[in-house]
Amino acid sequence: MSPAALAGSSRNICRYMRLTRPPQLARALLQGIGRVLEKKRAERCRACDRAARAAGGFPREDDGKRMANVFAVHSVGSSIATFLRNTYPAEIGGRALPACDFELVSAGQLAGDGEERNRITLFLYRLSVNEHSRQSAHLRASDSRLVPLGLDLHYLMSSWGMTPQDEQVALTWALRQLHEFPVLDASSLTPDAGWASDEVIQIVPSELATEDLMRIWDAVTPSYRLSVSYVARLVRIDPESDDAQFRPVLSGRFAFGQEAS
Repeated sequence: MSPAALAGSSRNICRYMRLTRPPQLARALLQGIGRVLEKKRAERCRACDRAARAAGGFPREDDGKRMANVFAVHSVGSSIATFLRNTYPAEIGGRALPACDFELVSAGQLAGDGEERNRITLFLYRLSVNEHSRQSAHLRASDSRLVPLGLDLHYLMSSWGMTPQDEQVALTWALRQLHEFPVLDASSLTPDAGWASDEVIQIVPSELATEDLMRIWDAVTPSYRLSVSYVARLVRIDPESDDAQFRPVLSGRFAFGQEAS
């Protein structure tokens, strides 16, 4: 029986017991019904909890592992660029590939760099809070600990080629490489973020509307370049700092005419 049906039937039982049963017995029976309803509610919450974990919303409570610090976002972009740079071959099937570099760039660098050379740039154009991570904060109401901040990183990968072939070959290779290796584990991520040993970041293609793509390029100086968008998820930021000096001051007391100690 569902909790709603059980609750409805309990109202009928209560009405019946008030008319036919002594107060002590009626109270005991009502308490038993209350415990059953509470058990059903707890089971439903645990089921939602498991579903959120399966979707990648937050780690299991028994993990007891640290999560990444505030350097994690930069670490992901830098690691993707490094991975592509280190695995880019000189030739494929006996045919030489164009020389190409792979760079993580800021908005200022993307707008101000007019140097013409073969390169693939990775530009973080958007950060968003992961939806499953946001929902998990409501599911763990019984836990006093803060849930990790789950972020999705939206990248624009653009090709800057001296010729059409250089531009298209280098970007096609990068697309194939991320298709073949869509996961970065802790060994492939820069260590400055303090990643856990079993941390993994998924890199998946993202559909970016043509209008949104044009808006990004309208905001920078260079003309449009052949581009594709990706999302890196799930980047979990530890909400608790290990250093007390970075914690906010909750209150302070000052007295006029007295020197602060």
